[in-house]
Amino acid sequence: MIMLGFVQGDITEQVVDAIVNASNEALSDGAGVNGAIHRAAGPDLPAACRAVAPCPTGEARITPGFELPARFIIHTVGPVWHGGGHGEARLLESAYQHCIELADTNGLRTIAFPALSCGIFGYPVGQAARIAVTTVREALPGTSLERATFVLFSADLLEAFRAAG
Repeated sequence: MIMLGFVQGDITEQVVDAIVNASNEALSDGAGVNGAIHRAAGPDLPAACRAVAPCPTGEARITPGFELPARFIIHTVGPVWHGGGHGEARLLESAYQHCIELADTNGLRTIAFPALSCGIFGYPVGQAARIAVTTVREALPGTSLERATFVLFSADLLEAFRAAG
């Protein structure tokens, strides 16, 4: 049975096979979740990211987790919100799907997701939550994954994702 969960917390502290990083196309250090993951993973992450970059919006790449409790980091690039008429929903769905596919290809059992595109990329939280939860729920069956958890930094994000679940 596949479990889908929602928790408020710090994604860098999750003891899972992989955490998902809300990255940029260069897979370089940045703000928000991306910056927190880069700091927590330690000094070896930038070189690993350069080796698999670039990562176009809607795709994903995998690196070791280095100093994180998670064994791997799956880096994905969600879309920047431009009003909803520029394929943002399709790209956000694709980002979640590619993460699930990479996890499955690597035989992973547990994965933790942040709220992709909901920070500086400006995606409306309610819409992003519905896309995220629906996409992950539909993509999980038939994969190696047994548990997917949305790890949300704030109570507002947690509420929105639970409502979408």
